[in-house]
Amino acid sequence: LDDKNVIEKVEVLGGCSGNLQGISSLVVGMPAQEAIRRMRGIRCGFKDTSCPDQLALAIQTALEQNA
Repeated sequence: LDDKNVIEKVEVLGGCSGNLQGISSLVVGMPAQEAIRRMRGIRCGFKDTSCPDQLALAIQTALEQNA
């Protein structure tokens, strides 16, 4: 995140490689709150979460740590 909370870079360990590479590429340059709004709550099948939801949680954590 830069000083204006715009996502500059995403590195993901684990998860669905192709999907996460695509998602990561899409959110770079996006305001963090917008990325969270778009991805938070997305579920994967019968799971309570998903790769996008986990990325949204990680972005939220980063915002809180930089506050």
